[in-house]
Amino acid sequence: MPSFTPQAAAGAVQRLLLLLGLATLAGVLVAGLLLPLVGSLGLATRSSAQSFKDLPAELSVRPLAQRSVVFDANGKVLATFYDQYRIYRPLKDIPKVMRKAIIAIEDYRFYEHGPIDLQGTSRALVRNLQSGSVVQGGSTLTQQYVKLLLIDQAETKAQVAEATATTPARKLRELRLAIAAEQRFTKNQILERYLNIAYFGGGAYGVEAAARHYFDKTASDLTLKEAALLAGLVQSPSAFDPARNPQAAKVRRNLVLTRMDATGAITTAQAARARRSPLGLHLTSKPNGCVTAYAPFFCDYVERELLSMKALGATRKARERLLMRGGLFVRTTLDPRAQASLQKAIWSYVDPGDSVAAAAVLVEPGTGRIKAMAQSRRYGNGPGRTFVNYATNYDRGGSSGFQPGSTFKAFVLAAAIDEGIPTSTKINAPDKIDVSGRDFKPCSGTAIAEKGYAPESSTGSGVLDLYSGTAYSNNTFYIQLEERTGLCRPAEIAAKLGVTTATGNPLLQVPSFTLGVNEVSPLAMANAYATFAAHGVHCTPLAVTQIRSLSGKNFSVPKSRCEQVIDQNVADTVTDVLRKVIDGPLPGRTGAKMSLGRPAAGKTGTTESKRAVWFVGFVPQLAGAVAVADPRGDSSGPIYNRTIGGIYRGKNDICGGCLPGPIWKAAMESALKDVPEESFTKPEKSSSADQGTVPDVRGLSVNDAGAALASAGYRWRVAGQVGSSLAPGLVVGTGNGQEAGASLPLGEEIRLYTSTGSG
Repeated sequence: MPSFTPQAAAGAVQRLLLLLGLATLAGVLVAGLLLPLVGSLGLATRSSAQSFKDLPAELSVRPLAQRSVVFDANGKVLATFYDQYRIYRPLKDIPKVMRKAIIAIEDYRFYEHGPIDLQGTSRALVRNLQSGSVVQGGSTLTQQYVKLLLIDQAETKAQVAEATATTPARKLRELRLAIAAEQRFTKNQILERYLNIAYFGGGAYGVEAAARHYFDKTASDLTLKEAALLAGLVQSPSAFDPARNPQAAKVRRNLVLTRMDATGAITTAQAARARRSPLGLHLTSKPNGCVTAYAPFFCDYVERELLSMKALGATRKARERLLMRGGLFVRTTLDPRAQASLQKAIWSYVDPGDSVAAAAVLVEPGTGRIKAMAQSRRYGNGPGRTFVNYATNYDRGGSSGFQPGSTFKAFVLAAAIDEGIPTSTKINAPDKIDVSGRDFKPCSGTAIAEKGYAPESSTGSGVLDLYSGTAYSNNTFYIQLEERTGLCRPAEIAAKLGVTTATGNPLLQVPSFTLGVNEVSPLAMANAYATFAAHGVHCTPLAVTQIRSLSGKNFSVPKSRCEQVIDQNVADTVTDVLRKVIDGPLPGRTGAKMSLGRPAAGKTGTTESKRAVWFVGFVPQLAGAVAVADPRGDSSGPIYNRTIGGIYRGKNDICGGCLPGPIWKAAMESALKDVPEESFTKPEKSSSADQGTVPDVRGLSVNDAGAALASAGYRWRVAGQVGSSLAPGLVVGTGNGQEAGASLPLGEEIRLYTSTGSG
């Protein structure tokens, strides 16, 4: 007599409970299928039948989650975004060998039974009773499809729990919905949907994604051994993972081949050959997001653009869901050749691990299309990497910006020309100039005081005009020119050209405005200079040109807004002045090393403390801005006496024409290769006419001085009082640069200073 042990007792109880549970569940399922036949079996049966009928039978079928793909301007894949890596394929594009493999191992009588296979359920019940545990399921492909569909469409934790609960209630619900599915879809349609929803492991959802992941091929090219391997994964993708458990995967694959042989799907000889073959894996990664994109920071910019578009959803969460699950096709403005040129140029001068970083943007004048966006740091976490896009504004993933130095002089230059100041205007530029007591007119109120601010010339003293003052980037010349234009008009022009601080705030109107005290982004500066190249037409930056859904629906994409913001002749005159910075006749011009051998214009920028250096320039077809700075900010100190790009750079090696300028030149030369040369438009008329001479009005009354100035063709105003031995109210003198005998354009406003009567 066999001995009785606690273990044996426990096993007996377990088998009894399993028998009761499976029998009950099987009975319920069978009853559900045979409801029309059991109506006369009594009240209890009718009640159960009614309860089954009352279960929800509406099968909600939303589109499956699919990857969204972002393309560059040439149609090359830039990045993919997904919650589930899936590429839906119709049944006609899935080979018969794959269909036969999945049917053989999961539900070989699929085409013969309804939503439940009574033979399969009975067979599973017997095997499970024999083993004392659940070793075989009785679910049909239709039931499996319904279960996977419920899991896929679950949006809350409670819905996920309900879809995966191991309870009779869940099985009943699945059966009821399986009946609805077979009433709604054909067998082939159910098979197609199953092959596209099933998870095959390795992050691959659906057979197409699985074929690409495991074999680096499309599903239509799957061989017998490959199809058998994929079919075997569905039951337990983790346990049979061929990358981690190749032996288990091979055993499972061979079982599928045996089942295919047994069901007549293939011959015995075919099965034997396939069983002897190796797994033949060719694993490929499934890039998700911007980390692996060839232009990751442009990709990041595009992603943020998409998540801000109201056409893709009312909320950011809705837009993100559509991007990650909606199977969008997104076409962008990225030019792969320009991008490669820019990235190569940056890494030729600044290494990813350097303490400084370089960031740059190329923009197409007249369209606002961003052609390239790159920086020296790599995208991601770790040394030499960052997720911060230094090329753009803070709201698009950027930093708080960098001071652009003298590249801001272009806006004062534009204001001067716009106000009628001739390019031949002469200003005496001293070695150093104190801004204290000078009259800088902001748009409202008074200019923010910069006590003790006294910029130096950096190029020596002398009398300069707008061409030479710009070519030499003379600070004291531009401080005086800014005094003549006032602060308001340069700031207005910069704003019209799309320039704000990188954090989105209006530009500070301070005397150091012209020397680049505001912190801005390379994208803003590239786009502003592109406006000069486009004859004064400013176009908002554009990165996305088309968004299309899988069904062919085109979403409304914000277009670049193009507007004439400054007079064409003003823009063309600015361009003419900036041309001389690069290709002018003056020796010692700051942009001499950036000559492209074709018409080009630009401006260097070096902050006073050498914490950042810039170059912004353009040809008629392309504008670019390059900034090099320490992203840690002012606390990091100047960027000289450091090793940058493997070269130790002292103080004299850090300037706009020393580091960012050569990067700009290298990028432009490569990006413009084979692009036809175009010339700039000459200004319509010379701006050197209508000059006058300021009369001497010292010692005159205000009325007499004003009359003398008006007679000479000038406007005037009293700007303030100064201590003097002259009688109170008499004119002591005129503004700096407006002294008696100065050659100034007619119509300019002369500032008068009167005596206090003491001094």
